[in-house]
Amino acid sequence: MDTRLFIIAVTPAAIGLSAIYLTDRVDREPLYLLLLTYLFGALSVIPSIIVEEILSYFNVFPGVFGAFYNAFIVAGLTEEYFKRLVVLKLPFKTDYFNEKLDGIVYGVFAALGFATVENIMYVVFTYTNNPFIGFYRGIFSVPAHGVFGVTMGYYLSLARFDTDTSRKKSYKFKSFLMPAILHGMFDFILMADIPELTMLFVPYVIFIWWINEKKLSSFVYDSKSRIRIRRKE
Repeated sequence: MDTRLFIIAVTPAAIGLSAIYLTDRVDREPLYLLLLTYLFGALSVIPSIIVEEILSYFNVFPGVFGAFYNAFIVAGLTEEYFKRLVVLKLPFKTDYFNEKLDGIVYGVFAALGFATVENIMYVVFTYTNNPFIGFYRGIFSVPAHGVFGVTMGYYLSLARFDTDTSRKKSYKFKSFLMPAILHGMFDFILMADIPELTMLFVPYVIFIWWINEKKLSSFVYDSKSRIRIRRKE
């Protein structure tokens, strides 16, 4: 294994993990639970690959319809399902998940665990002769997984702390559907092989970063406000 390519592959996720960990300054999560979430996020690549292989077998659609199926069904729905499952099974019901920002933190850790392994597969083993693949994936693909994790965690937190049963169910469903849609659109723009659509790729990436930065900022503010109230009491 090429050590240089391995470092290139893991660095983007390491930067993203450090950034989200440092963002959670007020009430940080236990490192062991973050590490477990990250590791199981990485392991979720295995069932994702199995399901994707099965679903790909049924892709009999021509041209752009086949690209749509691969982007939204094979990749988007499958990968976001298993990343979300990690958060639901590990931190979601623990006492450590005690504020809204926690959903985003755990969501990003699970997503970047997945992205780390996926990036190693692409950069180190699949496209070893392509000097640009590590740069491209480090700028776009790995951070995109983190962004999808923000979306997933945002809605999981809303579901966790809402007292209305119907809204809880709605938010929980959105925690799966919304990142799957964002993920599917990201892949579809690249897979469809439509020049006019490809021109929208960078604006789309900027757009999903912008909307998710707003989600993150609102929960960071909520976290700080919660601590201020607690100190006054």
